[in-house]
Formats: sequence, structure tokens, C-alpha cells
Amino acid sequence: MSEGYRPDPYDARPRGDDRPEHYANIPLYLLLTIVTFFVFNLYWNYKQMQACNDLLDRDDFSFLNWIVFTLLTCGIYHFFYQYKMGAAINEIQERLDLPVTEGLPVLSVVASILGFGMVADCIHQHEINRIVTR
Repeated sequence: MSEGYRPDPYDARPRGDDRPEHYANIPLYLLLTIVTFFVFNLYWNYKQMQACNDLLDRDDFSFLNWIVFTLLTCGIYHFFYQYKMGAAINEIQERLDLPVTEGLPVLSVVASILGFGMVADCIHQHEINRIVTR
């Protein structure tokens, strides 16, 4: 007797979902961030760090370092991280001959300083989605 299709319980993607590995549903991630009082945003930043490390083929980002230095500097390190993430995304775009989002590093820092860090995360994810779905 054939059992038919049995989904893998550890596969987070629905059946037939062929989105690339680093693609994220921005509205869903935004909602989860708000509903969890920004706890989910830690995971989202971790996933963005992984994506950039994989796409750059080097380890520029460390989640543990980001958390520790952000806490030790009372949040100032996060502004540096936002700049670095924007610059990394621009480098990936250049490597792949994709249109470069001019001013992304500065925009990321300004958004974070003004209290709109989640907007910077959405912009970063949008650019990562564009890169992985090219």
C-alpha cells in the first residue's frame, strides 16, 4: 500500500515552494516582529547575516558579535552594523552586475538613528530578495 506524499516536518517551506534559500516574506516577518515585540527581529537579522555571508562567500557578519557589541555600546554598534549590511548588499549587487541601490548604507544608518531600524531591515530584505530571485 502506497502511503503517498508525507511532508517533512522539519521543512519550513510549504509543498511546491521553490523560493530561493535566503528569500523572506517581508510582510510576514514584519508582522511576526511586531507581534513578538521585536524578538523575531533578532532571528530576522540573523537570517540576513547568514544570507550576506553566503552571498559574499565569507564571514563578515557574526550574530554573537552583533548582540554582544550592541549591548556593550548601548546600541551604537548597531548603527555600524546597519552601514556594513547596506555596504555588503551593494557589494553583492556589484559582483552580480545588478543595479546597485545607491546610498543604501547611509539610508540604513539614518533610518536606524531616527528609530526606523525595522524599515532598514525591510529594505535590506527587499534587496536580498531581489538578489536571490534574479
